[in-house]
Amino acid sequence: MRNRLRERRAARRWSQADLADRLGVSRQTVNALENGRYDPSLPLAFKIAEVFGEPIESLFLPPP
Repeated sequence: MRNRLRERRAARRWSQADLADRLGVSRQTVNALENGRYDPSLPLAFKIAEVFGEPIESLFLPPP
């Protein structure tokens, strides 16, 4: 699944560790999410949307 996490995080000038702290996950999990190696669980996807203040649909894109 493609996502816009890296660009949203960078726009806020957060490091991967900053985002990880806000989500309650490891920095490695954030890295895997950003690189498309890990698809978040539904609860984690909702938490990500909450942290960024955006709907899930604006952060996660369907496969091409």
